[in-house]
Amino acid sequence: ARIDQCRSDPIGIRLGERLLTQGVTELVADSAILFRAFELVWDEHDPADRIIVATALHHNIELVTADRKMLNWHGADLKTLNARK
Repeated sequence: ARIDQCRSDPIGIRLGERLLTQGVTELVADSAILFRAFELVWDEHDPADRIIVATALHHNIELVTADRKMLNWHGADLKTLNARK
């Protein structure tokens, strides 16, 4: 698929709308979360991973993930649930 086709594909939008109607809460990464993401003591340099972890920490929620780097990180009080099980 071409990049411009992927951008116009509404699958992601439809999935997001379905999740929201099923009770999933959308969390916004505000400046407090972004600052926390880059203050994490973690060898992971992927900004998206850092923002996901910082969001879970900020909201004190369990992070459901299959990402081994997130599951194996032992900083702060991150609560995780392995999505592979």
